[in-house]
Amino acid sequence: MAPGSVSPVFEGSLHWTGSAREADGKLKLERAFDVEFAGKPVLAGSSPPVFGGDDSRHNPETLMVASLMACHHLTFVSLCERAGLALASYNDHGTGRLAMKDGKMRMVEVVLRPRTTLRDPVQTAAALALHEKAHANCFMSNSVAFEVRVQPDAAPCAGPAMTDLSHPAVDPLRVGGRSFASR
Repeated sequence: MAPGSVSPVFEGSLHWTGSAREADGKLKLERAFDVEFAGKPVLAGSSPPVFGGDDSRHNPETLMVASLMACHHLTFVSLCERAGLALASYNDHGTGRLAMKDGKMRMVEVVLRPRTTLRDPVQTAAALALHEKAHANCFMSNSVAFEVRVQPDAAPCAGPAMTDLSHPAVDPLRVGGRSFASR
């Protein structure tokens, strides 16, 4: 963002969609909810089954992992675009771990395992360097108070390499003429 520009604001609503019932003389509250953001599909949520929720719905823990995977991916794609690295594919597998820390249950670690395939095999090492830069600049990763580890893997595409990317040579460690801070 340019200096003096307005910071983006993201607004949503959560609506409890569960019900209250009595079971064995105790109140039971269903943990179902919907999250809505204007102009986007409704996201059905619950807590994880271990906390009495519905496993067929998203939960805050999986959404945290999804947010970190998506942010790393989008930051990486932006860096690849600037550096002229043509992706053939991108997949990620993320794992989040809850545990007791400082007397509270919390997310203590998320591990991302992005696998990228490049159109040009010469760019594989540069892609790995850009994963490090993406991690250092991911908005969501920079916003959490637990460790986020990235274990990338990059491979050349099995098909023919792209030779004409119509991009000038770019040092992947200096994208857009500026250096990125390491994490």
